[in-house]
Amino acid sequence: MKKLFLLDAYALIYRAYFAFSKNPRVASTGLNTSAAFGFTTALLDVVRKEKPTHLAVVFDREEPTERHIEYAEYKANRNAMPEDIANNIPYIFRILEAMNIPALGMPGYEADDVIGTLAKKALKHGYITYMMTPDKDYCQVVEDGIFVYRPARLGNGVEILGVKEVCEKFDVENPLQVIDILGLMGDAVDNIPGVPGVGEKTAQKLIKDFGSMEGIYENLDKLKGKLLENLANNKEQAFMSKRLATICIDCDIDVEEEAFRLGDADPVKLKAVFGELEFRTLAQRILGESIETTATTKTNAPADLFSSAGEEVEETAPGAPLNTIADTEHDYILAATPELRATLLAELQAAPAFCFDTETTGLDVQLAKIVGLAFSTKAGTGWYVPLLGTEDEKKTVLQEFEAILQHPDKVKIAHNIKYDLAILNNYGITVKGQLFDTMLAHYLINADMKHGMDFLAETYLNYRPVSIEELIGKKGKNQLSMADIDLERVKEYAAEDADITFRLYELFDKQLEEHKVRELFHALEMPLVNVLLQMEEAGINLDVDGLKVYSKEMEGQLATLEIGIHEAAGTKFLINSPKQLGDILFEYLKIMEKPTKTKTGQYATGEEVLVKLKDAHPIVNLILEYRQLQKLKSTYVDSLPTLVSTVTSRVHTSYNQAVAATGRLSSNNPNLQNIPIRTEKGREVRKAFIARDADHVILSADYSQVELRIIAALSEEKNMIQAFSDGIDIHTATAAKVFNVDLADVDREMRSKAKAVNFGIIYGQSAFGLSEQLGIKRGEAKEIIDSYFEQYPRIKAYMDENVNYAREHGYVETLMGRRRYLVDINSRNAVVRGFAERNAINAPIQGSAADIIKKAMIDLQEELLKHNFRSKMLLQVHDELVFDAYRDEIEIIRPIIIEKMQHAVKLSVPLVVETGTGSNWLEAH
Repeated sequence: MKKLFLLDAYALIYRAYFAFSKNPRVASTGLNTSAAFGFTTALLDVVRKEKPTHLAVVFDREEPTERHIEYAEYKANRNAMPEDIANNIPYIFRILEAMNIPALGMPGYEADDVIGTLAKKALKHGYITYMMTPDKDYCQVVEDGIFVYRPARLGNGVEILGVKEVCEKFDVENPLQVIDILGLMGDAVDNIPGVPGVGEKTAQKLIKDFGSMEGIYENLDKLKGKLLENLANNKEQAFMSKRLATICIDCDIDVEEEAFRLGDADPVKLKAVFGELEFRTLAQRILGESIETTATTKTNAPADLFSSAGEEVEETAPGAPLNTIADTEHDYILAATPELRATLLAELQAAPAFCFDTETTGLDVQLAKIVGLAFSTKAGTGWYVPLLGTEDEKKTVLQEFEAILQHPDKVKIAHNIKYDLAILNNYGITVKGQLFDTMLAHYLINADMKHGMDFLAETYLNYRPVSIEELIGKKGKNQLSMADIDLERVKEYAAEDADITFRLYELFDKQLEEHKVRELFHALEMPLVNVLLQMEEAGINLDVDGLKVYSKEMEGQLATLEIGIHEAAGTKFLINSPKQLGDILFEYLKIMEKPTKTKTGQYATGEEVLVKLKDAHPIVNLILEYRQLQKLKSTYVDSLPTLVSTVTSRVHTSYNQAVAATGRLSSNNPNLQNIPIRTEKGREVRKAFIARDADHVILSADYSQVELRIIAALSEEKNMIQAFSDGIDIHTATAAKVFNVDLADVDREMRSKAKAVNFGIIYGQSAFGLSEQLGIKRGEAKEIIDSYFEQYPRIKAYMDENVNYAREHGYVETLMGRRRYLVDINSRNAVVRGFAERNAINAPIQGSAADIIKKAMIDLQEELLKHNFRSKMLLQVHDELVFDAYRDEIEIIRPIIIEKMQHAVKLSVPLVVETGTGSNWLEAH
């Protein structure tokens, strides 16, 4: 039997590399060899266990594919390849060459296209083929004789997926239907958008009911509600997502029987590369002889992605399997009686610090009910207090802990503490005194990492906690509530969370000092928690009726645009059909000589294609306007009313402190940072955010050009500082200097170009980027930038100094000491290094702006509470604060707001705050 293995190179290399993340394998030269070692051992293991007759390794190429051409955002959110992986790739190629294993790749195609094509062609030549990859997308290629060979987690073997397994896994009748499911649900990893609101379960049900995406759209009349709306409004996106998810199976590549045949390795070449990498044990295993290396440390651990612990492997192979509650000593107590709760309280009284954690019926703080409270005062121990009965009975038990939760000298620890504070607030319990959020602590220690408790436990404690899904089941109709679970199981889960969080506290408390961010943590991030909590609890009023009216107006506007588009085309067609639109534009109207086609043979009609054709035909602008209006309607106008709380009848956004690495706040449900303001129709959405009642108005306070003021201060650029100090419009002042004219002679075009440079420079904008933005020649753009730096020489010096500082220290800092670590600042990869250099320039500016408004928010909230004002701070969006201002207090609080914002920090340039009031956010802004 001819048995072919096709390996998805980068998927396996990345997986191998991250398997070593807690305990990287480093040669005596300092080279991190984790990726090469893990990949090689995985390769050898599959050869030993599966005994393939033929084998090839397939790599992605750097050239853009048709997917990238059709959809510029495809895989755009992926981080650059880590330096330690990039350094290993040449060695991996040498290892494959030494083992006489072909390394394949095709320009314009991804590895999955090449593997899919080879698998299908191999089938015709009598091969049984195994596509070795962790990627679920390959399941669409499976048929009788073609399998996915999917490595599971360390120590858990592999998962082999044939037709039966794929159909069961995706709940489909045919593996080809996997494409439709992937298209509907999208893929965050590859940045495939899918259809909003459609997850895996919904996608599976739709395909089960209608057979395919085409079948769904032929039967839209059988659907209803939000699902119908999302599908109807996103048809083009859905089919584009399906195309992006489709693996090409007709690449111009053939199975080369002799080249793929697995043969003997070249011992001389293999010994040479293994010697350089210090793969002593691998050399012994393959060559039967030792090599001279300085690596001598051993550990009992899995050597690759498949084997079990217990094999002796060299140096720092992945550490021992993660510890769990099942194999770790612990003392968790169920405090279900008054006597045991009294014992717990005595322990809390004796401890200088303790962790607490609420267990609830859900994540929505407006609706969730508390079911228990967990505590820990030292590693390995924990308590769980079940809260049973009515809400009043729960409150009675909670009140037993009120005094200790308000003790001024006790450090109260939690992970994502804002949520726990909000839940306890619902029961009249206000936590006071010293607070310590392990999530925020780690955010300051390393902002670019993940900050979830489970991730931190695995990374820092080599421990995998019980997941919530293990306790209550996966999301869906069969998922249980925490209130439904046996108390003994809940106790183990909840007390473990408190125990793990306490252990993270002990670790991170020291690291805050080591990273010199303790003051920032205690003076800024932790005080901000309560400020954000009070803003979230206040919520903002939404004009639901106004949005409904606007939605109807949009329907009319869309209908008018549809008529205009059909008239411009000279015929009727489905505007949301990419195929029909492409045929109209490029065959019927012929607006482009050589239009781009997708791999399915359809014309590319994505936004990035149409924007470049705006002047080619009047229909293009109409289509772009139609799409923008349709997106605005579905994303905001129709969606915002669904976010109004049934409890308070207000919208309560949730602020996230530990998301943006720059220090900026983000928000969700709704995401206020993305409320559109650049178009007239988009700004209308802000009109829906209205004052609390007739006695209140919306007050907006916005920093003016805060980032430019910060760069002027940080760089000590005298010309720019002088312009700000004199109150001259900075873009006009810049234009006057760059174009060498008097202030009075600066026209709108000059100011526009100067504005683009002012804001673009701090984001590392090049002459090419400026020329694209302004629609000017690259030479002119270069002249403008060169003139800018001649007039503002200290800004160029500041940029260079920051990059050099980052190269020397590995990080940059904001005015208040927030650090951004830049691991790629000395990368040999120019693209990766360039990205880090831009961050070195921009992070101190954006981060300082974030710190300034956070400080202002803390000072303002303190002032509002101190004077018992009825006005409330509601929103923070970028450099703007929004208030529900009580009419009788406006003239009192406005100067307070301006004063606190302008004096949050002292700079060499004045901070300027602009305010406005109105019945809604648009009027106030």
